[in-house]
Amino acid sequence: MTVPGTAYAGDPERGTLAKAADENFPVAPFFLPRDWRTDLMAVYGFARLVDDIGDGDLAPGGADARLLGVPADRADDRLLLLDAFEDDLRRVFDGTPRHPLLRRLRPTVRRRSLTPEPFLGLIAANRQDQLVARYETWDDLLAYCELSANPVGRLVLAVTGTATPERIRRSDAICTALQIVEHLQDVAEDLGRDRVYLPAEDMKRFHVEEADLAAASAGASVRALIAFEARRARDLLDEGTPLVGSVHGRLRLLLAGFVAGGRAALGAIAAADHDVLPGPPKSGKARLLREVGLTLRGKG
Repeated sequence: MTVPGTAYAGDPERGTLAKAADENFPVAPFFLPRDWRTDLMAVYGFARLVDDIGDGDLAPGGADARLLGVPADRADDRLLLLDAFEDDLRRVFDGTPRHPLLRRLRPTVRRRSLTPEPFLGLIAANRQDQLVARYETWDDLLAYCELSANPVGRLVLAVTGTATPERIRRSDAICTALQIVEHLQDVAEDLGRDRVYLPAEDMKRFHVEEADLAAASAGASVRALIAFEARRARDLLDEGTPLVGSVHGRLRLLLAGFVAGGRAALGAIAAADHDVLPGPPKSGKARLLREVGLTLRGKG
């Protein structure tokens, strides 16, 4: 997750959109048509802001809270902020939003006939983060990813006019995989937020305690657990990869970039011998480009 900066403290819209450059995936790359880039950046602005609210990573100064009508003395109340953000989202569909990022989203919603459901899912995921900090089973974690990750892929398909039931199913697999990969990269950071996205049943199976996740480097049991979850993420990526071959042109390259980003990150985790506790293993541009090529050729 992105560490909040202070360069745009007085301009929350620019500050949020500037974080696109630091993401693990291409948000709206130059090779896409301009109207797609505009709409994907509008969707990104929403998704990034709701995550920043949920993680307590809003820019200092309280500008976002003011824009959403939240009193200054409650600007740190994440659930209240999420409620206010949902109210402003509903104005996108029926009224005039207060927050500039939601005003930016409004023409995209109209142009692409987007529905509220995927946006509401992302808000619900961040509400859940305030109330649920541990997941007992793999299925529990998948249900969380259905809210936190899958709406993003569905919005990409909607913006590009390529949604079909089969593509949505493949997209969901890719998005869930990418979310799990991020959880694996961020085990130490998430623990610092008192969140654990490794299923408790798997931790028990591999004899891993939460105290083991707080170590400076991973012991054998933690590495085995991370390797196990990484294989699950790779299986999901493989399940979703046929989505890439089902589309054409520049969208195919964009979706290949998403899959390749996940595969490159998994490769970096493996290269670090599954020790993610010192920080997210970095894949590097060369590995990413190699994975893009393999994905486009139907390999990998």
